[in-house]
Amino acid sequence: MIGKTFKGLTDVERVAMTARLQELKISEDGWTVHVRPEIVVEVGYNEIQRSPHYPSGFALRFARITRVREDKGPGDADTYERLQALYQRQFERKGDAVQEP
Repeated sequence: MIGKTFKGLTDVERVAMTARLQELKISEDGWTVHVRPEIVVEVGYNEIQRSPHYPSGFALRFARITRVREDKGPGDADTYERLQALYQRQFERKGDAVQEP
């Protein structure tokens, strides 16, 4: 996990996505609903940050859903390795030293 967001969706899209996720629910514990990984979304963000709060060790700053990718399946989602590469590349763009993961 690298974050949570419903930002970027209209109210109508948010209600539809919530209903869709409820159909994919496999368990629920307190504040967390676990779903089958069947929906792929494209997420825009300002930068990738190190984070002690998420298992991946990363978080997306100002994450927002830019579109639902009906043409993609869970196997098409970005990998942890690509996330690490994107994290490193942002320092190159900024002219900063590469940060160790």
